[in-house]
Amino acid sequence: MKKISTFLLLITCITLIVKAGVAQSTTPKNDIFPQGTALYENIPYAGDTLKKHLLDIYIPPIKKLSYPLIVWIHGGAWMSNDKHADMGYMTNTIKAFIDNGFAVASIDYRFSTTAPFPAQIQDCNRAIEYIIKNAAEYNIDDSRVALIGFSAGGHLASLIGLSNNRFVKDFYYNGKKPVFKINAVLDFYGPSDFLTLKGNDSKDPKNPITLLLGGMVADKPNLAKKASPITYIDKNDPPFFIVQGEKDQSVNPDQSVLLSNLLTKAGVKNELVIVPSAPHFGVMFDDDYITKRIIAFLNDYVK
Repeated sequence: MKKISTFLLLITCITLIVKAGVAQSTTPKNDIFPQGTALYENIPYAGDTLKKHLLDIYIPPIKKLSYPLIVWIHGGAWMSNDKHADMGYMTNTIKAFIDNGFAVASIDYRFSTTAPFPAQIQDCNRAIEYIIKNAAEYNIDDSRVALIGFSAGGHLASLIGLSNNRFVKDFYYNGKKPVFKINAVLDFYGPSDFLTLKGNDSKDPKNPITLLLGGMVADKPNLAKKASPITYIDKNDPPFFIVQGEKDQSVNPDQSVLLSNLLTKAGVKNELVIVPSAPHFGVMFDDDYITKRIIAFLNDYVK
């Protein structure tokens, strides 16, 4: 009996340790999220052990029957950073999300240095599919889903949002389109057209675009077009809120202007905010006037 009791105690301890690695009911690191936010951390969304196949879910302290969801896709030229990236300078926006009752899911995806395109969008779609399939566990409303992305993450968010109503087989890890709908996209200075993106003619083998595509745009124009969000614009696309720095040296502002113009031409609701004198990223994008417009946009199309 003593041996059985000891065995059961051991099993219980192991179970608690495993659960602790995934779920944590404390305020997240660095006080980025408001006090009382529940964090479910390092959830493996692909059923493997890859560190780039993890996601975090943040649930507001406000008690509701269900929460609309915002999926956070980090930037980093498709080859750096992690699911905590971009949060440090967007604290006002994050607080507004939580205070207004939105759950936030932040996802990791494979870098272009180990897996070229379309691995990144496959991972993002797979992560969203996992959240939707397990939405009830976190009281998430699977019918109200928005994406937010920054730079490379903005590109991925736009690409997911615009291709979601089509079937691009290569964009899904198993070649099968999951059943989920994107209600809105928040695109912060993401590339929209690789054929016109500044720096796409660089002969540096370590150029971010070259690494993503597995070759220069000039050598892979068809793949560059396939990876460009504007390729998939049609009248049935979700509304877009686009934010761009006027002095962005990494993603030329014309990329966001082009995206907005083509969305408007297709009859898709969109808003474009050009932040005066702003560079590629930083606290200038977390200003109150932008955050208020974002929340109003989400309330119109998601909440």
